[in-house]
Amino acid sequence: MNSTALITGASSGLGAEFAAQLAAQGHDVILVARSGDRLAALAERLIAEHGVRAHVLVQDLAEPDAARRIADRLTARGLNVDLLVNNAGFGTCGRFEEISGDRDHDQLMVNVVALVDLTHELLPGMLEHGRGAVVNVASNAAFQPAPYFAVYGAAKAFVLNFGLALRQEYRRRGIRVLTLCPGPVETAFFDTIGTRRAAVTGSMTTAEPVVRAALRALERDRGYVAPGLGNALAAHLTPRRPRTLVAAIAERVTRKVLAASAAPSTSPGHAA
Repeated sequence: MNSTALITGASSGLGAEFAAQLAAQGHDVILVARSGDRLAALAERLIAEHGVRAHVLVQDLAEPDAARRIADRLTARGLNVDLLVNNAGFGTCGRFEEISGDRDHDQLMVNVVALVDLTHELLPGMLEHGRGAVVNVASNAAFQPAPYFAVYGAAKAFVLNFGLALRQEYRRRGIRVLTLCPGPVETAFFDTIGTRRAAVTGSMTTAEPVVRAALRALERDRGYVAPGLGNALAAHLTPRRPRTLVAAIAERVTRKVLAASAAPSTSPGHAA
């Protein structure tokens, strides 16, 4: 029997790449995002190329009952999930007082609340079957305070610590939990957030090697992975400095985003 992976934010970027690589490995996939047309096109391609089953669930994860709606539709279709990829997310940047409170609220609903709620909905079924895995997509922003990305960075820090805690709870019960902490990735994030200055390190990678590294780390039962040498060094070294010093250094790096004239956006994507 094929295993089934559910991927949120699957319409583009890292989510679409997760779906493609998992389908290539023989996993059936359940694709979740707001864009039904994009999901349908991706599902059709994965079915044709890999002979897997691909299901489409259109859902805005900013809605308070998003996870429950997804779980109800899975039950109605008789679908069980063996691998949950909590990939959906978006960011805001700029001075905190200039960012819409509604926008940041939706950001937390997608990046934190929906991630936790969907894990609550699907992890018990994995336990019942004695196997399963969860991949939570955080960011290298999770390792330090991120001035001008305050809510985004704090949300990703939550995702990292949440994932590491769950891994310890469930690693002896047949469930693997991995947190993916990429640096800047060439996705729609930087177009929709309004500025490529949001890639504060100045360099980007593509989705393919990031997802490949994540799936390899999951196979090896790693707790987290920060793909790329520079990203890995930052992840391991930054937390060992005094937190206030790290925040001050981070502010000098991230303040360049203030020079961008475009307003923040709420569209899905991932960044550092």
